[in-house]
Amino acid sequence: MNFGTKSFQPRPPDKGSFPLDHFGECKSFKEKFMKCLQDKNFENALCRNESKEYLMQLMAPEPLEKLGFRDMTDGKPEAKDKS
Repeated sequence: MNFGTKSFQPRPPDKGSFPLDHFGECKSFKEKFMKCLQDKNFENALCRNESKEYLMQLMAPEPLEKLGFRDMTDGKPEAKDKS
């Protein structure tokens, strides 16, 4: 057997790396989310609304169903402008 015949070709993630808030534009959403986590003893399931708001501000418009918030939508695809 020749193990060198196949080469692994890595590929980047479909969505790229996790977005960073370099300019602090989402700081108030982050602080609201972090406060919720502290108040709820770090049970992130209890802070899903805050998480959703934070991600919607931080990321490019994306249907919430793709971000794990299918149960929090009205059944229609939703994407929010950052404007």
